[in-house]
Amino acid sequence: MVDYSKYECIKVDRNGPILNITMNRPDMNPVNAQLHKELSCVFADANMDEEAKVVVLTGAGKAFCAGGDIKWMEEMQKPGAFRSIMGEGKKIVMDLIDLEKPLIAKLNGHAIGLGATMALLCDIIIASEKAKIGDPHVQVGLVAGDGGAVIWPFLIGMCRAKEFLFTGDLIDAPEAARIGLINRAVPPEKLDEEVNEMATRLAEGALVAINYTKISVNKTLRFIADLIMDTSLSLEGHSVATEDHLEGVRAFIEKRKPKFKGM
Repeated sequence: MVDYSKYECIKVDRNGPILNITMNRPDMNPVNAQLHKELSCVFADANMDEEAKVVVLTGAGKAFCAGGDIKWMEEMQKPGAFRSIMGEGKKIVMDLIDLEKPLIAKLNGHAIGLGATMALLCDIIIASEKAKIGDPHVQVGLVAGDGGAVIWPFLIGMCRAKEFLFTGDLIDAPEAARIGLINRAVPPEKLDEEVNEMATRLAEGALVAINYTKISVNKTLRFIADLIMDTSLSLEGHSVATEDHLEGVRAFIEKRKPKFKGM
């Protein structure tokens, strides 16, 4: 059995063959250095967990995951700081793709930035109708380098993906379902029931066939990730040092509209 007690910002529990992984920095589950490090390990652990047949990923509190913690963004502006987390960022994406078991995202609330990337890399995405999803890296002067450039075009095509990645606009869950970004949006009070029904159905299914089907489908996604991730993370690292990113962080802290200079 895999020991999950080492995790501080992630809660892991079981419902028979269903493994629940919950990001646990409520209410919004922003990703800080510790959570980022743990996310780079937990999916590989789940893959090795012989008792887990289906995995459900969700967040504690009001959100699935609000993306990067703004305080952590400030720390990343120090020379060399971003370089140290590039490996973790790539591993999160690759481990999600390589997880051989069915992986369900339960969007109890907003999924933003890296939170959106993780949700969209899951196999089945079921969201509360009140949830929103988006990748607003550009709104703080950053490249969408931690997986957004991989998964958004794969799901909804280049034109739509570029619009959302260039603007950082959030999408209501019902609209996200309509355009094929997620599987479906359900009333909040029905979310647990819907996810449990799907997880149970898969856990009781022909898991060898299901797992091997997933591996086959994800081959193309793995190829795309291999092609893009090193470049996108490197470019995000460059954008960390720009004046626009410094302004974006300041504006977020000061709760005002940023004044970007394209520098």
